Amino acid sequence: MTATDTHRAIEAVFRIEQAKLIAGLTRLVRDVGLAEELAQDAHLAALERWPLEGMPDHPAAWLMTAAKRRAIDWLRHHQMRSRKEPELSRELEAQLAAARPGPDAAAEAADEGIDDDLLRLMFIACHPLLSADARVALTLRLLGGLSTEEIARAFLVPEPTIAQRIVRAKRLLAKRRVPFETPRGAELGARLASVLEVIYLIFNEGYTATAGEDWMRPALCEEALRLGRMLAELAPAEPEAQGLAALLELQASRIPARTDAAGEPILLPDQDRARWDRLLIRRGLERLARATALGFEPGPYVLQAEIAACHARAPRAQDTDWPRIAALYDALARCQPSPVVELNRAVAQAMAHGPAAGLARVDALRDEPLLRNYHLLPSVRGDLLARLGRHEEARAEFERAAHLARNVRERELLRARAAAQAQAAQAS
Repeated sequence: MTATDTHRAIEAVFRIEQAKLIAGLTRLVRDVGLAEELAQDAHLAALERWPLEGMPDHPAAWLMTAAKRRAIDWLRHHQMRSRKEPELSRELEAQLAAARPGPDAAAEAADEGIDDDLLRLMFIACHPLLSADARVALTLRLLGGLSTEEIARAFLVPEPTIAQRIVRAKRLLAKRRVPFETPRGAELGARLASVLEVIYLIFNEGYTATAGEDWMRPALCEEALRLGRMLAELAPAEPEAQGLAALLELQASRIPARTDAAGEPILLPDQDRARWDRLLIRRGLERLARATALGFEPGPYVLQAEIAACHARAPRAQDTDWPRIAALYDALARCQPSPVVELNRAVAQAMAHGPAAGLARVDALRDEPLLRNYHLLPSVRGDLLARLGRHEEARAEFERAAHLARNVRERELLRARAAAQAQAAQAS
């Protein structure tokens, strides 16, 4: 293996093992920021030694052992600051002594408790103390293994801004002494909701980019899907964790059909369903069945997964069970009331009962403050007006939607729809 091949292998191993490494180290040193630094030190050690010594039989165990040795050095240097640090140092030394004669002998010990540690790390990275932006950035950094540059590029935010969010988040968690534990009782629901929300936000930004020139950012969808699957495996008895994973599988199945060869958007009714990923659909439906089998009242992610499943089961757009989707949106509106849910509910009502029924619901939302600058409100209204033959009004709505849209591809699509309505108005 050449030096270049070895370096590529090291990067691949570290990308896979980074979250587990940080999680295990956080349990030991009680500081997520320090744990990440120690993981990076182990990464550097691997880059220095593996090209000379060869790849170890158990790379994850080697990295953990190297990080623990670095932690002992750090704790010894800072042991005058806290009575706990000598205790931690002795604990780490005992673990390393038990693992001798070499780091590979620690393979089984390195795997012990990994699932619990990863779950705890998720709850820390998505702690409600942090802003939504900080939770997203920290989760992608610690659990997704993305660099600050990659996160900044994905969200079209300056790299220093992302770096600052991550640093502030770590400082706040350390200052508040957030424990490295899985919350219990009533706190579990609130903290789990935060984790689910972060993964959902990451996926949505990848599925339909808020701004920029690309309609989608598939890399973000992939990260969210990986995190959603991880959470579902770590929390098998949580129906909403299963529901979110199911939803992401089903939504991701459409990605190959959502753009044409030039990257232009293709809306759901016009997509070639033969291009939908059948494996992801099967996985999503299986995960959804697992969620409903738990026997709880369906929450917002299970309900959204049920809606996505209605689309996935329909071989053609005209076969979609819109009355079922409308009923599911009624349930979602009761479970998680919001103006955006109401807008989607109006679309479902229009598809199930005609555009006039949907337009009445949309018109009732026109003065909703949270939707005032939301481009999908005039876009939906334009679509319903077009279906009613009110082409000039539809043109104006599509123009307004294009003005509000921040994504270049979406803006172009809306302008094209406005032009089509202008032609239809002239023809009539």
